[in-house]
Amino acid sequence: MTTPLTLLVNGTARTIDVDADTPLLWVLRETLGLPGTKFGCGIAQCGVCTVHVDGAPVFACVTPVSAAAGKAITTIEGIDGRVADAVHQSWTALDVAQCGYCQPGQVMAAVALLHTNATPTDADIDRAMAGNLCRCGAYPRIRAAIHQAAAQLDPSSDRPTR
Repeated sequence: MTTPLTLLVNGTARTIDVDADTPLLWVLRETLGLPGTKFGCGIAQCGVCTVHVDGAPVFACVTPVSAAAGKAITTIEGIDGRVADAVHQSWTALDVAQCGYCQPGQVMAAVALLHTNATPTDADIDRAMAGNLCRCGAYPRIRAAIHQAAAQLDPSSDRPTR
């Protein structure tokens, strides 16, 4: 049975009529046409489908759309602002992406981390990014890019940018 729900996706209210237990991932991709959020494992083990719900990173593959109704949902297509810009710039400067498949989830997790912790340590980064797998093994560059983005946001920082 379908249920009309209102979602606030990337700042725009969207009313949809889907089963309440439909994974948010499929609503974003198939119903709303936002393909940046990728399907990886479908069981919350890889992080490829990471989006923000009320600012917190969640795995869209296991989040029922009803749990996100009435909350602010941000996808990779909708992130913006100083933190997102710093993450994008550092990702590009350090050539983080290899195959790139995991990168929407990695970027979403990194942005969420820097919104809550402007000066993360390696341990903080490892903890925040632990749910996001990269089959290419770009973890050292991901960590370096997060440090570089944090330094961009705080120019007085003496932390290394590599």
